[in-house]
Amino acid sequence: MNKIYPSAAEALKGLVANGQTLAVGGFGLCGIPEALIDALQATGVKDLTVISNNAGVDGFGLGKLLETRQIKKMISSYVGENKEFERQYLAGELELEFTPQGTLAEKLRAGGAGIPAFYTRTGVGTLVAEGKELREFNGHTYVMEHALFPEISLVKADIADRSGNLRFNLTARNFNPAVAMAGKICIVEVERIVATGEIAPDDVHLPGIYVHRIVHNPTPEKRIEKRTTRDRKV
Repeated sequence: MNKIYPSAAEALKGLVANGQTLAVGGFGLCGIPEALIDALQATGVKDLTVISNNAGVDGFGLGKLLETRQIKKMISSYVGENKEFERQYLAGELELEFTPQGTLAEKLRAGGAGIPAFYTRTGVGTLVAEGKELREFNGHTYVMEHALFPEISLVKADIADRSGNLRFNLTARNFNPAVAMAGKICIVEVERIVATGEIAPDDVHLPGIYVHRIVHNPTPEKRIEKRTTRDRKV
């Protein structure tokens, strides 16, 4: 089975549609599938629910889809770097399911493991727990959180072999493995493609069973959210 597609547009072809729920890997701008996000924008699909730790920045990453009003709802943990996100949310134009970061990661992990729900103490006594089931365990109150099962996952990795086994680069791994496992269909964007077997078994961070389509993007921009520098004394 050939999992490699000639372009991001071809990899999305026949899969994306209006009203879908998608999960997108990355943390800030680190480890985001840049080419796949651009190709998704070009499809013009709308009314999307997007699961991602945050929503990029203005004009880059998922921020592009906010500008074109293709996202109806975000399920996110941190939204502080995107002014258009803030504007749309405060104006009532964008739905937001605000989720603690660890809970968001676990909701995706549970989805990939086929676990429909779990209990956590995070969020008890706050807006996060409103309308959710509460239970007592060992003298503590827990809130029940439902797992996430996105229809499509968009992921970024450093290396893939032709069978879809993935290796991520340092902190760019972040949410990507959990996003990949949760999706019914996983499309991954990689910087290098190697022959099957070239990645040592101990270096495989995510097995190819979770990967359905691969796109080669050898020169991503890898933009930095905030560049902070200081003078150094020689």
